[in-house]
Amino acid sequence: MNNPFDEAARLLADVGRRCDARGWVLGTSGNFSAVLGRAPLRIAITRSGTHKGDLTAADILEIADEGIVVRGTGVPSAEARLHLEIVCARNAGAVLHTHSVWSTFLSDRCADRGGVAIEGYEMLKGLSGVLTHEHREWIPVLDNDQNMARLGGVVRELLAGWPDCHAFLLRRHGLYTWGATLQDAIRHVEIVEFLLESVARAEYSGQPKSEEVAPWRS
Repeated sequence: MNNPFDEAARLLADVGRRCDARGWVLGTSGNFSAVLGRAPLRIAITRSGTHKGDLTAADILEIADEGIVVRGTGVPSAEARLHLEIVCARNAGAVLHTHSVWSTFLSDRCADRGGVAIEGYEMLKGLSGVLTHEHREWIPVLDNDQNMARLGGVVRELLAGWPDCHAFLLRRHGLYTWGATLQDAIRHVEIVEFLLESVARAEYSGQPKSEEVAPWRS
């Protein structure tokens, strides 16, 4: 039987390569985690300062519920507190944080609205519990904060206030999403990144709307 930590480290490294290939975690941005156990809570999480496309098992740490490293060498992601808050609030099995261009762009452009509303897209059905493209998904935007204890409290309040959301954005920072399993979280990050790019291109590309007649057809 595979050791749970070793298996999580292998899978998180694979996630890093997949997200890097999409341009969602350039440089050393982004962080990923997977739950190893809940009693007591143990989480495998990426080490700070690592390029996610080059992750190895040595770049994955095991932390306890207070963010203390119990396995591995190095410092966990500075945002480990947010992962812990999401795991506890959503009973998530994994949390993925990306820094794509489109998530960062919309997190700024839609901050004054409080979030990004997405509806009518078939890809919404890739989100857990969503059965129709007529679903309206609300992705809240939070102001970024370097004080992780304070930001963790804001995230906790947000998740309590929006129990059905599948993700949130940090302003000028990026996307957080999660899932009951790591595979669910991977699916969610792919779906949400696709939806964010689709909405951003549709709203800000300057192209004619579908009801407008193209000039060569007038």
